[in-house]
Amino acid sequence: MKFFVDTADTDAIRELTELGMVDGVTTNPSLIMKAGRDIKEVTKEICGITDGPVSAETVATDAEGMIAEGRELAKIADNIAVKVPLTWAGLKACNVLTNEGRMVNVTLCFSGNQALLAAKAGATFISPFIGRLDDLNLDGMELIADIREIYDNYGFETQILAASIRSANHMSDAAKIGADVATAPPDVIKKMAQHVLTDKGLEGFLKDWASTGQSIL
Repeated sequence: MKFFVDTADTDAIRELTELGMVDGVTTNPSLIMKAGRDIKEVTKEICGITDGPVSAETVATDAEGMIAEGRELAKIADNIAVKVPLTWAGLKACNVLTNEGRMVNVTLCFSGNQALLAAKAGATFISPFIGRLDDLNLDGMELIADIREIYDNYGFETQILAASIRSANHMSDAAKIGADVATAPPDVIKKMAQHVLTDKGLEGFLKDWASTGQSIL
C-alpha cells in the first residue's frame, strides 16, 4: 500500500520523504490555510519535494470552473493530481481533465455508487472518507471493502485512496482490505511505529546493557 501524507507542512513532508515513507501528498484548502501560505507557492514546493502525485483541490462548484482551475493547477508541476468533489459537476470535470491526460483525484466519496461513477468517469484516484463515516457511527472500512469488490469485479484501474484517516488502526485496516493508497497526517504515520511492548522491551534491553558496564564505542 502506498502512503500519501495529508498535510501542507513542507517540513513534515520532507522528513517523511527522506525516510521513504511518502509516495505522494494530499492537500486541501483547509490544510493550505493552516500553512498560512499562497496556494500555488506551497503546492509548487511540495511538488519539488516528492516525485509522487500531489493532490491540489479546485474550489469551484460548477464543471466549467473546476476544469479551468484544474488546468491552472496542473501548470504548477507534472505530478499534480487535480482534486474535484464527487458531485455531478465534479464527475464532468473529472472526465474532461482525464481525457486531457491529467491525474484526477475524486474526493468526498461516501458510497459504493459514487465510487463506481468516479471510475466510469476515469478518475485516477477515488477518496472515500473513512473517519467522517465513523463519526456518524457508520463503518468507514465497509466502504473501502465495497469499493474494492466493485473495482475488482470489473477491472477498474482507479486507485482506492483511503482518506480521513484518524488512527494507526485505520492504516492497517485499510491495508488488509486492499486499499491502493492511504493518506494520513504525519502524526498518524509516525504513530504506526509505536507499541507499548516495543517500549517495554527496549527499556529492559537498555537496563541489562547498562549493568554490564560495557560500551559499543
